[in-house]
Amino acid sequence: MPMVTVSISPLQAADIRAAIDDGSYVSSSEVVREALRLWDAARKMDASLRNRHPAAGDSKCVADMFADHEAEHRRSA
Repeated sequence: MPMVTVSISPLQAADIRAAIDDGSYVSSSEVVREALRLWDAARKMDASLRNRHPAAGDSKCVADMFADHEAEHRRSA
């Protein structure tokens, strides 16, 4: 798998560590892959919604989608 180096804020690093420590994720790589899947889904949804000319505020931002997904992940754990 290709390696990519990114910079994140100390708060983001702490959030990733907390998610690993509480057992929500096994590794930081798993957290980042999950975030990228959600980002990709959000981009595709946004493009789809733009094609339908949605009303303002009809789509969620990536942060909202990630929060929803994480809440669902916790409920099913």
